[in-house]
Amino acid sequence: MEMGNRVMKYAAIDIGSNAVRLLLCNAVNEHGVVHFKKSELVRIPLRLGEDVFRTGKIGEKKSADFMKTMQAFKLLIDVFQPISYRACATASMREAGNGKELLDKVKKSCGLEIEIISGKEEAELIYSNHVEEFLSNDHSYLYIDVGGGSTELTIFDKMKIVASNSFNIGTIRWLEGKVNKEIWDEMKEWTRSNTAFHQPITAIGSGGNINKIFKMIGRKSKSLPFEKLKELYGQMKDQTLDDRMEIWGLNPDRADVIVPAAKIYLSQMKAANAAEIIVPQFGLSDGIVHELHFGSVNASLTGI
Repeated sequence: MEMGNRVMKYAAIDIGSNAVRLLLCNAVNEHGVVHFKKSELVRIPLRLGEDVFRTGKIGEKKSADFMKTMQAFKLLIDVFQPISYRACATASMREAGNGKELLDKVKKSCGLEIEIISGKEEAELIYSNHVEEFLSNDHSYLYIDVGGGSTELTIFDKMKIVASNSFNIGTIRWLEGKVNKEIWDEMKEWTRSNTAFHQPITAIGSGGNINKIFKMIGRKSKSLPFEKLKELYGQMKDQTLDDRMEIWGLNPDRADVIVPAAKIYLSQMKAANAAEIIVPQFGLSDGIVHELHFGSVNASLTGI
């Protein structure tokens, strides 16, 4: 990469169980330091997981909506003219019996290449190039990413990953009544046993719901105390959907999933004995952009 190329454009698509997102982003080199500046973030609440977790495949209506959304995203990418893009699909597409077939249709219709990634790859992309700035050498952290179909967990100690796992527990799966009690207990036990010797520990949260909760509480610092989150959860779970929309100004597609999300974060924090959760406010699309940029920079430096 030449020093004159101060701005590099990237695009990232995150196909989740609740929403699909397109991030158009500029990587700006300012005096040797790269800053990522969002040009646009488009979020469409398709809720692919509603069909998949209920029937095992994506239905005709959602398939048609998905095709239109991906065609629109491809047009926006073409206009933005990034040097590179990557589109990743997660839990619902992993489990959909017709997932690969649908992605092949998208490729044929508009040329958009979409890859289905594992829960492990998803977690790696989200925390890659992000988490380091929030870690301390002498502290332990439990990284929690709650999506619509799965929850990714990673434990850091002395800046190193010591354990990670992915569980089929997510907000849309929860609303569909598809969260298995055995898996719920297994996830809590995994966290309890794997964090027992890494104390004290702080949680790090990512995902649209924890980002929204952070804004709702109006925190000035980057961390949120367990008791504050518990208090908000107690208020929201006793409110109707309409109440949550009116009182907190939530969109309908956020007002229902935010309660199970808060429960999952609280459950994991309690299992790890974490008194607070840091909310850096990034997600999979941000991780994809970081990976695209630093991957391309490293490739150019090594002559690949």
